[in-house]
Amino acid sequence: MNPIELKLFASRVSAICDEMGLVLKRTAFSPNIKDRLDFSCALFGPGGELFGQAAHIPVHLGSMAFAMTGLVGNEEWQPGDMLVVNDPYLGGTHLPDVTVIAPVFDSAEQILLGFVANRAHHANIGCDTPGSMPVSQSLSEEGIIIPPTFLFKGGQPQASGMQLLGLQGSELSGDFAAQAGANQIGVQRLQELVVKTGIAQYQQGMTELNDYADRITASTLAKLNPGSYLFQDFLDDDGFGSGAIPLKVSLRISAREATLDFTGSSAMVPGNLNCPEAVVAAAVFYCFRCLMPEESPSCEGLFRRIHIETQAGSILNARRPAAVAAGNVETSTRLVDLVFGALAQAVPDRIPAASQGTMNNIAMGRIDNATQTRWDYYETLAGGLGGGPQHAGLDCVHSHMTNTLNTPVESLEMHYPLRVRQYAVRQGSGGAGNNRGGNGVVREYEFLEPAQLSVLTERREFSPWGLQGGGQGAAGENLLNGERLPGKCSLAVKAGDRLLVRTPGGGGWGDPNT
Repeated sequence: MNPIELKLFASRVSAICDEMGLVLKRTAFSPNIKDRLDFSCALFGPGGELFGQAAHIPVHLGSMAFAMTGLVGNEEWQPGDMLVVNDPYLGGTHLPDVTVIAPVFDSAEQILLGFVANRAHHANIGCDTPGSMPVSQSLSEEGIIIPPTFLFKGGQPQASGMQLLGLQGSELSGDFAAQAGANQIGVQRLQELVVKTGIAQYQQGMTELNDYADRITASTLAKLNPGSYLFQDFLDDDGFGSGAIPLKVSLRISAREATLDFTGSSAMVPGNLNCPEAVVAAAVFYCFRCLMPEESPSCEGLFRRIHIETQAGSILNARRPAAVAAGNVETSTRLVDLVFGALAQAVPDRIPAASQGTMNNIAMGRIDNATQTRWDYYETLAGGLGGGPQHAGLDCVHSHMTNTLNTPVESLEMHYPLRVRQYAVRQGSGGAGNNRGGNGVVREYEFLEPAQLSVLTERREFSPWGLQGGGQGAAGENLLNGERLPGKCSLAVKAGDRLLVRTPGGGGWGDPNT
């Protein structure tokens, strides 16, 4: 293919992922998916190698790219199959993120062309704690564990898969039906693309796209200063008395590859900040992707030269049954700060200061055993981006590993017994600098009925750092009726109680006096 043909091919592939996402957004029931957009869609080659993705959520997509090869290689596939999985130790991230995978076959010759997949966050995944983001110490406390299980086999519904999802009969419902529908449109569009191009040209396009991406990575690495760079950061605590938790990386850069060694990081902790290695890969891939041209295709070839080393049994390569609910959200976000801290030594004119360094997870709801009813709500909150060499940090945005939105106030109040009393910019929370850090947000909820509240947040003790003489961003704060809450806690609240969250600001870049 010539460059124009290859660009058109890459655009057609990414457009399929975009359409899958649009179908999922428009047909989902829960505000977490249809309003917050907590989902991701991607295409994979016949061996499970990443082939294309939409600009959705980095922690979803990077982890799928890392884990799909092993996941799809263990199954016998046929047209009409649909597989579901959320097991963090078998290709997932944490239990609320449910992945649905479908194979794509050439309609004429029944050749396996690849796979379509989407991953969406479910606020109720069968956890005893409403919102399914508990302050937990084992995986079993976090909800229903779904091993790779077929929902449909050859187009026929499978009772075992339906039962795992808590469904009666043979039809999917709600958000699971939306996920299946998104995959169905992805299968159809990929088959149409192959009909237009022919199988041979389609397969050639996959090969050339990955090789092109590999050349982009080689060019990017060649522009970095070769050498070894060390950086250390700390998580606040695990909610069970761990104290500060060290994360360390040794970054080795050569003209041809980059290796990131995380083996100096903490051992597993009792709480749920542990994560599978796939989450580490997602953070690393994201950081290097930020250094590459915007038009770089998102595929397996982009990451061939980037290598990751972790210690089995550590917080960054946890062993079953370690709890992982916050590892996917909080640890992954702090890993971005960690990798950027190392990269700032190799390319000081490219890397921004630390952003808010947390997703500010708020989960709440109520389970009424007498009436067998429940409501579950979950969202993450925006904060400040770090200032950079050429720009100030953005105010009030979701940063790095999350690409979701805050739930609109109107949607939140319509669906749940909650009222939003404040929603504002947290003025002055960004770090001082030649380019200041972005400001966080202030969000206050009033409970209109008794509920259970769970909070999983970071950067309440260790503030986002600045670079090149820039100041720190303000640490976050969680208050219930004016009393400070721990960064990680679960408690019962009464009607009339108010939760106030002030999210962290970003660090500043450069001496503010110059």
